[in-house]
Amino acid sequence: MKNRLACAALIAAVFSTTSASAEGWEVTKLVPGSAFHGVHGLAIDKAGHLFAGSVAGAMLYEVDISGGTAKVAIPAPIGMADDIAFAPDGTMAWTGFLAGDLYARKGDGPIKKLASGLPGINSLAFRKDGRLYATTVFLGDTLYEIDVEGVKPPRQIMEKMGGLNGFEFGPDDKLYGPLWFKGQVAKVDVDKAELTVVADGFKVPAAVNFDSRGNLFVVDTALGQLVRVDPRSGAKAVVAQLKPSLDNLAIDDKDRIYVSNMADNGIQEVDPATGQAKQIIIGKLALPGGIGVTSDNGKDTIHVADVFAYRTVDGATGEVTEKARMHADGVTLEYPMSATAKGNDVILSSWFTGTVQVIDGKTGATRDMLHGFKAPHDTIVLADGSILVAELGTKSLVKVSGEHGKDRTALIGGLDGPVGLVGGPDGEVYVTEAFAGQVSRVDRNGEKTVIASDLKMPEGLARGSDGKLIVAEVGAKRLIEIAPESGKITEIAGGLPIGLIGAPGGLPTHIPTGVAIGATGVIYVTSDIENAIYKVVKK
Repeated sequence: MKNRLACAALIAAVFSTTSASAEGWEVTKLVPGSAFHGVHGLAIDKAGHLFAGSVAGAMLYEVDISGGTAKVAIPAPIGMADDIAFAPDGTMAWTGFLAGDLYARKGDGPIKKLASGLPGINSLAFRKDGRLYATTVFLGDTLYEIDVEGVKPPRQIMEKMGGLNGFEFGPDDKLYGPLWFKGQVAKVDVDKAELTVVADGFKVPAAVNFDSRGNLFVVDTALGQLVRVDPRSGAKAVVAQLKPSLDNLAIDDKDRIYVSNMADNGIQEVDPATGQAKQIIIGKLALPGGIGVTSDNGKDTIHVADVFAYRTVDGATGEVTEKARMHADGVTLEYPMSATAKGNDVILSSWFTGTVQVIDGKTGATRDMLHGFKAPHDTIVLADGSILVAELGTKSLVKVSGEHGKDRTALIGGLDGPVGLVGGPDGEVYVTEAFAGQVSRVDRNGEKTVIASDLKMPEGLARGSDGKLIVAEVGAKRLIEIAPESGKITEIAGGLPIGLIGAPGGLPTHIPTGVAIGATGVIYVTSDIENAIYKVVKK
C-alpha cells in the first residue's frame, strides 16, 4: 500500500502543475479536469476497494467511493488496464489492451508480466481454483488460459466466438460473458471448449457479472442499459436505464453494482432493487485531443474531439454540450482524436480507426465518413473543397477528393510525424513535424520549407489573424508563437499540463494536444493530462 500511495502522490504532484504565462498573456482554465482518461474495467478486492482501468491513459486507479475521487494505483505505461480481476489469494491482474501484455501483482509486491504479444488482450477472470483466463477482442477473437506464473505461453482454448468481452465465472464454474458482435450472452465450458448461448436480443453487450444470489447482470453499451438475466432460462429484465457508452461493471459483497461509462469518464452506483443510479465520479470531458473553433458574432464555439465523444464548449462560459458519444445506438462516431472546424464544416479524425468524419456543424449530421487512412491526424478543407489530411502512418499530407474520398494523392511525403495542420493565406499550409521537432511550410506544389526547428514534440497548431502560428510544444509543456517569415519563437505560456504518457513499445497511443484560435484572438488549448481546456488571452 505504501508503494501505491507513493506513486499516487507523485502522479498527483505532476498533475497539479500550474501554468505560467509570459508577460502580456493570461492563462485560465475554461473547462475543469477529471480523474480518468476514459474508464473501462472495474473490479473490487476483498476489502471492498474499487479499482478502475484506463487504456488511453495507460493507468490503473483506486477509487474512493465515498469521496468521489480517484488516485493512481499503477502508473503509466504498464498501468494500462482494459479489464481487472482478483484471484482468490488477492492477486490483482489486468490487461494492457494495446500493448498486448497481461500483468499481475499480489499486494504491494513486484509487478509480474504473465503474457505478452497478445494485441487486443481485453477481458480476464480467475476461476475459484486460481486459474486465469483471458480473451482478445477487437484486435483478435480468442480465448486463452494464462499461466499465473508467467512461465508457460498462453494456451488457446477457442477462437472466433464473436467478441467474448467482460466475463466472469459463474457458480457452476462456467465462464459467462457477452458476445459483443452478436448481441448475445453466452457461457463457455472452458474444459470442453464448448459455447452455449444463454440470452439474446442485446444491442451491444459489453460485460457481465454475478451477484451473491446467482443473478447475472449485463451492461448494454449501445442502449445504456443494465439488464438482469436469469442464467437458466435466459429471461431478461431492464434494471436501470443509464446513458450509452457503458463499458464494465463490478458487484460488491453487499450486491451494490458499479458501472463505468467511457464517455462520461465516470462511474455510477446502481441499486438493483430500485434501478436508481448515484454518480460516484464523473468528468465534463473524457479525453480531449484536437480542437477547432467556429465564431459567430464574437462568440466562440470550441469543437472537441473527446475520444469517447464529440462535444462543443462555449468559449465564454465553458459550458459543455454533447453532440455524440461512442457506441450509442444510431450514432456515427469512431473514437475522434483530432478536430478542425471552419464555416459549416467540422472534421473529426481518429488514428485508431483510420477514419476522417465530415460533420455538418449546424445540424450535427454526418455528411461523410472516410475510411482507410493510416493514423490520420489534423485535416483542413482546401479552397477547391478537397480535404488535406496529415497522415502520420505514411508521413504524408494526403489530398482527398471524389465520392467518399476515393481519390487520394500525396501532396508531400517524408514528413517526420505530421500532426498539426493549418492553412495559410496563399494556399500554403503549415504542419508540425512532431518527431523531427520542427514546423514547416508546404506550398501548393508540395515544396517544403522548415520555418522553426529544435522544438520538443510540436503538435497542435493554429494561425492567428496576424499570420503568426501558435504551437503546442508538448515536450516542453508550453505554448509558443512563431513568426512564419523570420522563424522567431516567443513563449506565450509555460508549465502547461500537456503530454500524457502513452503505452510502451512505441505504440501511437498519444492523444494530440489541440490548439485553436477564436475570432477575437483568444487561444484555446487542451490538456490531455487533466482532461481540461485552457483559455489564453492577451492582457
